[in-house]
Amino acid sequence: MQWVLTLFVIATAFATVRPLGLSGRGLAVTVLLVVNSLALVARHLPETKVPPRASLIWLTLAIAAAAALIGVSRSGSSYLFAYFLVGHAGFRLPVKQAVSLAALSSLLCGGVLYFHLGPGHHLLPWALGLTTGAPVVMGIVNRSRQRAVWAVIDAAESSERAARAEAQAAVLTERGRIARDVHDVLAHSLAGINMQLELADALIEAGDLEKVREANRKAHSLVRQSLEQAQWTVHALREDALPLVGSLTALIDSSGHRDALTVNGTVRDVPSRITQNLLRIAQESLTNAARHAPGGEVRVELTFDAASTTLKVRNSPATRAVRVGVGSGMGLIGMRERVALLGGTITAGPVTEGPAAGGWQVEAVIPE
Repeated sequence: MQWVLTLFVIATAFATVRPLGLSGRGLAVTVLLVVNSLALVARHLPETKVPPRASLIWLTLAIAAAAALIGVSRSGSSYLFAYFLVGHAGFRLPVKQAVSLAALSSLLCGGVLYFHLGPGHHLLPWALGLTTGAPVVMGIVNRSRQRAVWAVIDAAESSERAARAEAQAAVLTERGRIARDVHDVLAHSLAGINMQLELADALIEAGDLEKVREANRKAHSLVRQSLEQAQWTVHALREDALPLVGSLTALIDSSGHRDALTVNGTVRDVPSRITQNLLRIAQESLTNAARHAPGGEVRVELTFDAASTTLKVRNSPATRAVRVGVGSGMGLIGMRERVALLGGTITAGPVTEGPAAGGWQVEAVIPE
């Protein structure tokens, strides 16, 4: 539409403005008409490609050329250039500069007609020249409207970028959670099964078939436990609600430490996220106790306070030979990540006093 208006003004001017020629006043009219046409076409250049100072100089000279065209021509629509150039100044320039150019246009065009400086002054009232500055208001309004649209678009794009970043962060968090669950189930279970199979190989070479059968039974037991733990993992990934005390009791019993749980305080339902992560911490601690302190006694305490839930897992020193390799090192890291996500604290270290001195203790405190 803007291009249509520009071409209409230029075509109308060439069709109506007189005199046109290659000498005398006709040459001056022709040159000014071409200059005004080029100045009007230049308003379609993007703002990013025209520096602000260049825009100010170009529009100032163009308005002067528009006033000069009114003065040297004796007929036609030469005044249209001034209207459109002033309107574009309101759109392109800051308000103060645009208003100054509008005042300049009114003074120049009005002065040319008032002082009868051209042959066509009798055809146009001098007040018409004063009105050439009025379109600056329309330009300023259009500029403000466009800026508002750009601001809305920028805000929408920023909101979309923030939403994408938040979604990506959620995906990464969920990936970390799944990675911890996979580690808890696969790494621990496979490590335990591998220990029993290595023991069976060593006993076969020694010819102790009874102990081979015992190791085989333990390996089968670990497979069953792994299946149960896999079911817990599926519950956790689906965010199904699990009873904390009942699930913790089943977990401890499946690890071979019956009646090892002590519950303090008034039992209550806790959010599923807390239940899932406390079960994983207990599972990690029990697996580490079986790996690093075989034969040692394990005690688990679950305490319900007014504002928090505390899980404490303590094991005494090993009473049998430890037959494990170096762990992955991910267990304690995973526990710390779980507790950090819930805003709690966790401590892990050797027991220095009491019946379990020389053993290991993990204590996680989760606020509610």
